[in-house]
Amino acid sequence: MFSASACFRFLAGLALALFAASAQAVALPGAFTDALRQAGIPLDHVAVVVQPVDGGAPLLSHNAEAALNPASVMKLVTSFAALDLLGPDFGWTTDVWADGPLADGVLHGNLVIKGHGDPGLTLERMWLLQRDLRARGIRRIEGALVLDPSAFELPEADPGAFDGEPLALYNATPGALVANYNATTLRLKPDGQQVGVAPDIALPGVELVSQLAIDERAPCNGWKEAIEPTAPPDGRPGVVLSGPYPRSCGEQTIALNLFGPAATFDRIFRGLWAEGGGTLTGATVEGGAPDGPPLLQFASEPLTVALTRMNKYSNNLMARNLFLTLGAAAYGPPATPDKGARAVRAALGRHGIPTRKLVLENGSGLSRIERISADALNRVLLAAYRSAWFAEFESALPVAALDGTLKRRFNGSALAGTAHLKTGTLRDVSALAGYVDGADGRRVSFVMLVNHANARRSEPAQRALLEWIEAGGRQAGGGADGIR
Repeated sequence: MFSASACFRFLAGLALALFAASAQAVALPGAFTDALRQAGIPLDHVAVVVQPVDGGAPLLSHNAEAALNPASVMKLVTSFAALDLLGPDFGWTTDVWADGPLADGVLHGNLVIKGHGDPGLTLERMWLLQRDLRARGIRRIEGALVLDPSAFELPEADPGAFDGEPLALYNATPGALVANYNATTLRLKPDGQQVGVAPDIALPGVELVSQLAIDERAPCNGWKEAIEPTAPPDGRPGVVLSGPYPRSCGEQTIALNLFGPAATFDRIFRGLWAEGGGTLTGATVEGGAPDGPPLLQFASEPLTVALTRMNKYSNNLMARNLFLTLGAAAYGPPATPDKGARAVRAALGRHGIPTRKLVLENGSGLSRIERISADALNRVLLAAYRSAWFAEFESALPVAALDGTLKRRFNGSALAGTAHLKTGTLRDVSALAGYVDGADGRRVSFVMLVNHANARRSEPAQRALLEWIEAGGRQAGGGADGIR
């Protein structure tokens, strides 16, 4: 039984907590809460933290401890851990062995390639890798192409499990050997009443079928979303493209996730090798790398370049490969998702960032289960600001109205060029986090997470809150104190 005094203290404490919560809600800018109301998003489905990076208490803090899905804003956490553990100059290698005698430009044996997860092996860099092989005297390969993906140990994964879109590039699965973000690029070109489809790189044995219907009147808006790619009905590797295609679009390209990482790597390597005049007579097989030093260790671009591509354009495959790389760097190969999660948690722990509510699946935010609180995200931003590599961290983020996923947002606003923010969008999730410079020159960290069926309607609220910050916090309604 409670004593009378204990009951009084409990009720007084409860009243104080409710008053504080009420005062906190009142402190939110009126334009922000009005925008949420118009969008049909209740305040208890929103978390916000705004805090000066140079110290002091948060200027706004609402629902900050709630564990919410951050969508691609989770890439901030992976980026922070990567810079902390690996450093800005970290690089991957792709190792190549000539497993047999080499004479007069002919390799009488297998070419063996082992990847370590380089997420930035684009077509251009694959061409440079092959150029380095030719510089070492290889023109003709009379054995097999042996691919060694053993640096990553991954469970079987269905690329369509997330949302039933297995051919969407954002669903590409990670791999120790990944080329061109696992994208197969197809060129579409109207020809009379047909739309021709051709691969950017030759794809022998791959079935490409166009059932696209020419639309004579439609403007070239949203044409990619109108195309429906499906697997061929005969089970052969390839794709069938159907749907309307505006003639006004002319020639366009579309990138799809048609194959697993190793299969895509194989097709791109062979296609580029043939384009360069080389020959490769054997089959492609999976196998282990031989003992001894490789003929070539092809170095990636530095981590900072990977982070810029990953965050500016929200590349999920790059984030997933980086997440796995962290696990291997911290706990030894082979990389696994569990090691990656442990490495990220350890990095946050070293900076006193709470991880009790952190849920990690792949580090990219392409997940229904990943969770983090706005408070923890804000602490990541503040810890990054205090670090020696803050310039690299911030410069990798999209800039409002200028580039990346923010290029077409906040145009015509004073926010243009003043905010570095990572975006995040999933069904029922909209998130934004990063740094904002106010008109008075003061910089703040910013986190806003929305988990609600109407989350996609939260952009006006995001804009209202950011404009309040940019203006110095003096345009608040409902009693907000503003930024001082």
